[in-house]
Amino acid sequence: MLDFIKTIASNNNGGNMNSLYIHLVGLFMLFLTVVIFIIFCVKLSGFFIQRKRFPKKLLIASLAGVIVISALFLYQQYFFTFNKLEGELYKGPLNSPNGKYTANAYYMTYGGAAGGVNLWVEITYNNENDKKKTIYYSEAKSNFSMEWKNEDTLNIVNVEPKYPNSNGSIELEVAKEIYDENGLACKSLLMKDTYETCYQN
Repeated sequence: MLDFIKTIASNNNGGNMNSLYIHLVGLFMLFLTVVIFIIFCVKLSGFFIQRKRFPKKLLIASLAGVIVISALFLYQQYFFTFNKLEGELYKGPLNSPNGKYTANAYYMTYGGAAGGVNLWVEITYNNENDKKKTIYYSEAKSNFSMEWKNEDTLNIVNVEPKYPNSNGSIELEVAKEIYDENGLACKSLLMKDTYETCYQN
């Protein structure tokens, strides 16, 4: 259950409403399951000590809650996609030297005044009916830039000078490689066919 809370905390940075609803349902189910489980334990102790009736309904409710929470956790871990990202254009368009690709960087704030900013880079395949693919997703740092190193490789600089350990800079071969700071894209079963190599921080 603690892993589920950590996953919700890290994934909530994504900012899309569907993900937020899933997180809220997950937290509600977690809270409800813990309460039901505590009541079940109290009733169970009564069953063993005072020979009262076995609390079957509470056991079933507890198990159902665990199953729902586990299903939500598995969904978030292994069925993650970038498909529902919505944000504001930050930098771009930046065309590759041969015009095959166009890179655009987007951002979205989260968490209000005490929150932060998520940033992602989307590649448009200009010769393939403008197919789009997110190749980079990270917490935004104060120093961000992107530059084509050659026709297929994009250099992304995303660094916070005061915190060198939080460096999210990387060079990506856009047709084969992606980067997800949280690592969810690297675990996702739905995204396995979209890259050959996935990097995470």
